[in-house]
Amino acid sequence: MKEGANLTMKDIAKELGVSVATVSRALKDSPRISLEKREEIKRYAREHNFFPNMIAETLRKSKKQPLKIIGVIVPQFTHYYFSSILAGIEEEASARGYRVMVAQSDEKYEKEVQICKSFYENKVCGIIVSQAKDTLKYDHFKYLSEKGMPLVFYDRISTGINASRVVVDDYMGAFAAVTHLIDSGCKRIAYYGTYLNLEIGKNRYNGYRDALLKHGITPEERLIRICDNRSDAEAITPDLMEMNNPPDAFFAVNDDTAIGILYSCKRLGFRVPEDVSICGFTNGDRAVACDPMLTTVEQRGVRVGEEAANILIDKVEGALPHDTIEKRIVRTRLIVRGTTR
Repeated sequence: MKEGANLTMKDIAKELGVSVATVSRALKDSPRISLEKREEIKRYAREHNFFPNMIAETLRKSKKQPLKIIGVIVPQFTHYYFSSILAGIEEEASARGYRVMVAQSDEKYEKEVQICKSFYENKVCGIIVSQAKDTLKYDHFKYLSEKGMPLVFYDRISTGINASRVVVDDYMGAFAAVTHLIDSGCKRIAYYGTYLNLEIGKNRYNGYRDALLKHGITPEERLIRICDNRSDAEAITPDLMEMNNPPDAFFAVNDDTAIGILYSCKRLGFRVPEDVSICGFTNGDRAVACDPMLTTVEQRGVRVGEEAANILIDKVEGALPHDTIEKRIVRTRLIVRGTTR
């Protein structure tokens, strides 16, 4: 007898000598089925790790047309990049006749798990997700995949599950940014990045390191900090700038962090870019609202969102086989402004 994701109501019906309709009603606790029979069927389902595929049931009830609602999980609404991705998802989904249901994980694993459960129970046709920073276990994603729920990751992909994803070329974006800083005469380039358990953190750090090594510069541990927000950047930058031999440039994992560096350096009396150059990564609205305007790597979030929505909808509608793993990369480009020489 098959178990888990491979077990169907038809298999249970055959094993217990009842109809598929009886199994379905029993699992829904219908009073039309005797209590004794309901308990027998539910016990058998539990013992064989069977859970009804609500997505498949919804498709059957809707005459094989999927519910046209896409679940989207955003780590934080306040980030320009995530907002731009969401705009791309919504625009493409709307053009293809779909709506989006959006939830914020607030960078918390437990909340992400609950959102996935809620989306599944609300019968969305698929989920587009960027994982929370502290997500280290992936059982909730594996469960959805085993139940036939199409998943597409964006920006922060899950290394614990083989699923479709859309990312920007983080490595080359970082490599190009640091190369620009070196070409403009900078030698002591500090790096503010995120944790290396996240693929974007690993790829951007590797781009930074490899650009230094290519130009004969040895990375210094004391110039490398875990920092991915403005407030932390403003708090730790004075320590670096008060060193005997301070950095002459910073490369930051995002624009908010870069802007925190900028304002901290200016408060300390350093001139930007004459004394210190600064480069970010996003190219959001804030990059042109600071003084001087920020040199940064453009991520093209709207394009990322459009690609993610297209992959998901193609899977829902059968244009892409369910087991096909799509991996798409959106190219970045360096936008040079006033914070670099």
